[in-house]
Amino acid sequence: MKIVISCAITGSIHTPSMSPFLPFRAEDIAAQALGAAEVGAAVLHLHARDPQDGRPSAALDHWCGFLPAISAGCDAVVNMTTGGSAVMSLAQRLAAPEAFAPEMCSLNMGSMNFALYPMADKPRDWRFDWEEPFLRGSDDLVFKNTPRDIAGVLQRMGVERGARFEFECYDVSHLYLLRHVMDRGLVPGAGQGAPIFLQFVLGVLGGIAAEPEHLLHLKATAERLFPRFEWSVLAAGRRQMEFATLAAAMGGHVRVGLEDNLYLGRGVLARSNAEQVARVREIVEALGRVVATPDETRAILGLKGKVMF
Repeated sequence: MKIVISCAITGSIHTPSMSPFLPFRAEDIAAQALGAAEVGAAVLHLHARDPQDGRPSAALDHWCGFLPAISAGCDAVVNMTTGGSAVMSLAQRLAAPEAFAPEMCSLNMGSMNFALYPMADKPRDWRFDWEEPFLRGSDDLVFKNTPRDIAGVLQRMGVERGARFEFECYDVSHLYLLRHVMDRGLVPGAGQGAPIFLQFVLGVLGGIAAEPEHLLHLKATAERLFPRFEWSVLAAGRRQMEFATLAAAMGGHVRVGLEDNLYLGRGVLARSNAEQVARVREIVEALGRVVATPDETRAILGLKGKVMF
């Protein structure tokens, strides 16, 4: 099985003061996405930011600033977040995906604490006034995605718009909730040939920790629950490449990107998303894995085909 490399370009967790290389202007998001695709990322996981100050955004005009350039400039799968930011309402998070109807969306499989506040304790010069309060306030922040919310996303993005999903599972309980909604018949295409696509997310404070035994448990649980699935791994923070290596050796797919980790190695900031993609490609090819192209990825995941924006 060929290996799919996903790249999460900017996300909503890191703030501009943490790295001068984190893209938040539209032209930088587009350029970094195209760079990641050029060196091997078949899936581009995308969030929008306010180009003035880098705060997470749900505004359609901010999405319009980079989506057309990405779709015109490469063949990679565009994967739009439905998670957005934990401070957004569900309606805000879905506004852009509903408008653009991409071939893939992310879907967080449950509500959870999303604790970013330890990041605020590292000494730094804050570029924008929203950053420190945003991080410190996350000690009282819950990302809300109830079963009703999940059912709504599956209906509006899957049934009505034909998207397939990167099911982001931050803990074992999220796998059981996914099995539950599948048993209710809410996951489009499940049981009809195409596999579901699981993204095991480790290392977020509030979710499962980035420990090898936890990954083994997640995979074993998925094997009991789902007759057919593809799986990928991301580890938030410093264990990113370690867990990408482990996933590739276990036969899974991998996700990297500045949303998940700002560094290339210990104390060395990644200067671009492409640097991380190039590094993980070297690792997986050294293990004997063959990197999937975007069209091969579409076939593996049963996607509807490229969407032009």
